Amino acid sequence: MYDSIVLGAGIVGVNTAYWLARKGHKTLVVDRQPGPALETSFANGGQISVSHAEPWANPSAPLKVLQWLLKPDAPLLFRPRMDPHQWQWLVSWLYECLPARSRKNTVDIVKLATFSRDMLQQVRARHDLQYEQKTQGILHFYRDQKEYDSAIPVADLMREYGCNRRVVSKEEVLEIEPTLKHIKDDIVGATYTAEDESGNAQLYTTLLADVAAGMGTEFAYSSEIMRLEKFNDSKGESVRVVIRRRGKEEILEARNVVVCMGSFSPQLLRPLGINLNIYPAKGYSITVPLENPDEATTTSLTDDQFKLVYSRLGNKLRVAGTAELSGYDQNVVKHRCEAIVNNVRKVFPLAGGYDQAQFWAGLRPTTPSNMPYLGQTRYKNLWLNTGHGTLGWTMGCGSGKVVADLISEGRSDYADFKVDGLSMA
Repeated sequence: MYDSIVLGAGIVGVNTAYWLARKGHKTLVVDRQPGPALETSFANGGQISVSHAEPWANPSAPLKVLQWLLKPDAPLLFRPRMDPHQWQWLVSWLYECLPARSRKNTVDIVKLATFSRDMLQQVRARHDLQYEQKTQGILHFYRDQKEYDSAIPVADLMREYGCNRRVVSKEEVLEIEPTLKHIKDDIVGATYTAEDESGNAQLYTTLLADVAAGMGTEFAYSSEIMRLEKFNDSKGESVRVVIRRRGKEEILEARNVVVCMGSFSPQLLRPLGINLNIYPAKGYSITVPLENPDEATTTSLTDDQFKLVYSRLGNKLRVAGTAELSGYDQNVVKHRCEAIVNNVRKVFPLAGGYDQAQFWAGLRPTTPSNMPYLGQTRYKNLWLNTGHGTLGWTMGCGSGKVVADLISEGRSDYADFKVDGLSMA
């Protein structure tokens, strides 16, 4: 019998398994893919971005969404479906847009993301992990004066709670990242968070899985998680895991089961009466093999107008963005990626390699508040670490430690990041 079974081998699941191994747990990680980080964590935007703590749900967001509804290339594309879970999510999201809720969520995300970034730096140093990381900060630039002005109080709030996101002038932008010279006249200002980072999430997860394996963690890849079955014992209700591997079903039991399955977590848990308000937001990325690396950014960037993030991964440029609320479809819509390519080409026209860009799409597990579900359910051995939205790379390491602490010690310094609004009907 295992001490812990972790369901999902993405950035969140592998971090959870790692911290459980640090606590001495005999742990099994189960994933349907043949290796770690081959779904949502595979080709994300690459940013470890405490500075992105402002949630999607903020007072200005509903009007923007309405303006984008009829634009096929809009940063956020909402495709209404006959899906009650989509509409439940949308109603909750509108509630989270209230000023008081948005402020609270921003503060909570800053706290967890800052903690997670600190833990990531510790793990990197402890195991000498090299995952194409850069520690040159994140520059968030604005082309619209109104958007820039509205970012200033948000930056002030983040600094109040420990994220040193400072406001910089358009002149300082080129001092921080000279390769933005081709669009300098479009930029009205920026914010810069020097402590933020970037890196290859898939590579990090693969390396950390190797570290965890060296500490005794087992990995069951190419194993489909079929369902959770509840049962009673003398201490109350628990669950066991049913998986299918090598064509046969197996029943696995553990003292702890941690669900880290991103957008697919609600489907697994709904039969148990656990209703997570998570909806998939499909995002796209392109990865460009640079022909002229000196002509592309080395600082990680966020382009506010087009809602795109840039990360330099060796001699490649990863650019990600857009979101589609359109169910579980993971197909790459070519024109969405081509729109990203066209935007990037305008920013770095001499970088080259755009005709060789690789396209990718993944499902971000998004809650209305942008805060994940962390903590224990009413089943005594069932735990949640899921719903990180666009910030799985940012919050994954810290979230894994929080849940491992709660499982092993019954407490965490960050236990206020508990399951919030969880329906057990």
